[in-house]
Amino acid sequence: MTVNETEQTSAETKTHGVLLTDVAAGKVKSLLEQEGRDDLRLRIAVQPGGCSGLVYQLYFDERSLDGDLVRDFDGVGVVVDRMSSPYLEGASIDFADTIEKQGFTIDNPNAAGSCACGDSFH
Repeated sequence: MTVNETEQTSAETKTHGVLLTDVAAGKVKSLLEQEGRDDLRLRIAVQPGGCSGLVYQLYFDERSLDGDLVRDFDGVGVVVDRMSSPYLEGASIDFADTIEKQGFTIDNPNAAGSCACGDSFH
């Protein structure tokens, strides 16, 4: 493998297919400003658990782990680990702030179904 092929492969594997809406990116920026930290990124992961088999995890993280896939949304870094990436490909993360609901929402085309509470999927 040549140096150019190595650089190209590295560049191709560093991104993921998760979309962060402008509203969600604005909320993440606001939360980070409240924390007074500019070294954190939003990490999105899928872990075993819940009544449907898999659960989402969204949290701020300062770590860079081997195999992390990173994408920038208007200054907001979004990180997905390599194992979670196939489960999240094409997923869209938004933020709702209504009387009925407040918080981040995930629209995932890979989820075949979810439980009644909406916290887990399969």
